Amino acid sequence: MGRIRGWPATITEPDLLEAPVGLRPVRVSDARTWREIRVRNASWLRPWEPSNPETPLHRSSIGPYVGMVRTMRHEARQGQALPWVVTYGGQFAGQLTVGSIVWGSARSGQIGYWIDEAYAGRGITPTALAMAVDHCFRVVGIHRLEASIRPENTASRRVVEKLGFREEGTRVRQLHINGAWRDHICYAITAEEVPTGMLPRWRSSLSHSSRSGA
Repeated sequence: MGRIRGWPATITEPDLLEAPVGLRPVRVSDARTWREIRVRNASWLRPWEPSNPETPLHRSSIGPYVGMVRTMRHEARQGQALPWVVTYGGQFAGQLTVGSIVWGSARSGQIGYWIDEAYAGRGITPTALAMAVDHCFRVVGIHRLEASIRPENTASRRVVEKLGFREEGTRVRQLHINGAWRDHICYAITAEEVPTGMLPRWRSSLSHSSRSGA
């Protein structure tokens, strides 16, 4: 697979929330900001973070950012990933990556995301995810997207459930997370399930909630 269609891509939703939500490619120059956020959010993110079963956990271990970005950018050039920074009001607020992209007869990808606790609860993550899904289905040409989430991660599960992802069952001890092999619930959605786009549906849902006072 050569360079992926629709990448690199910067996407902005300017007026759905109180400040614009954006997706832009990860940059090596984000290293200082990324490290500050990850250190500040260590206890918030650690229970859900992938870990290496052959490497002991260290309280201050964050991972080499530059190496991670170079790997992500290489995978993006090979059509295997879409690694985005999530921004809110122009500020680095988290990350969203569509990875493990498979082409051929599958045309599928795996979604992962995290957000700075300081920005949680504002609708930023579902908005960013809706933007990413629409780009994947309508521009890149992916057909199916999955998100694997730990059963205990209720906040992350609410994100995909709000957007209409289907729950497809439990994958037993699927990933090594926070020092042990953990079960994950698989959520999925296909292009046929959002024929007019996910972001318009999410916008309509927010508008309905606002009118009803929810």
